[in-house]
Amino acid sequence: MPHVHSLYIYPVKSLHRCAVRSFRVDPWGPCGDRRWIVTDVNGKFLTQRHHPRMATLMVRAMAGGLVIGNGLMEDFCVAFPSPDAPVMDVEVWGDRVQVHDAGEDAAAWLSQALGHGCRLAFMRDPRSARLKDAAGIYPVSFADGFPLLLAATSSLADLNGRMKHPVPMERFRPNVVIAGSEPWEEDTWRRIRIGAVELSVAKACSRCNVTTVDQETGEVPQKGEPLRTLAGFRRVADGIMFGQNALVRHEGIIAVGDEVVIVERGSSNLEPPAS
Repeated sequence: MPHVHSLYIYPVKSLHRCAVRSFRVDPWGPCGDRRWIVTDVNGKFLTQRHHPRMATLMVRAMAGGLVIGNGLMEDFCVAFPSPDAPVMDVEVWGDRVQVHDAGEDAAAWLSQALGHGCRLAFMRDPRSARLKDAAGIYPVSFADGFPLLLAATSSLADLNGRMKHPVPMERFRPNVVIAGSEPWEEDTWRRIRIGAVELSVAKACSRCNVTTVDQETGEVPQKGEPLRTLAGFRRVADGIMFGQNALVRHEGIIAVGDEVVIVERGSSNLEPPAS
């Protein structure tokens, strides 16, 4: 029976993950997921695609904000910006988003840690800050395009069986990892229910070179992998696919161990629609 194997949130986009035992799912995604963002001094977002060292910046929650550390510098505590904090305009995949700047101290700490001029900003209200349109209007945090990303342990096992050096699930930065399904079965899911939460599986997730970055060291141990192997059997017109993006139909709590009920199935969403 499919069930929730593990859960992750990423409080700051492109920084290190936080493994959790449960989270609340809001319309814009897991509570606390990707509400913060690192930008350059001009407001353009930064990611591991060009700054793999971001993977090594650890994040943990504290009352009223976050603690960020890299094991080399003294940990930095940053408070949620107040409602009257300076507003900055940031760019995320072509979207312009109004957010609150986290201040000069946060900018200085991150700039030193990453060796690049940075700002840190916070999305106070995802309900209206960033709206997307794919089969309807929906809110999203600073995730690339959808509120939530699903992945399956069996599909990773199939990929790793084709590789000389296996990779961990953390390379793919999912929110919900599901065990107990058949490899690539998630391509056929249209709606699933986990406890009170109901999700619509929107589309497969196209992968980039972030998957080549070791999420513990920030290094690229095998140039081009796992993308090269994945491309051999998971490349379609939209990219090289692993995992499924999902929209939130009903909010609620998801916990590790919860049963995953497949409410609706269809043909593989990697296949072109029948003419």
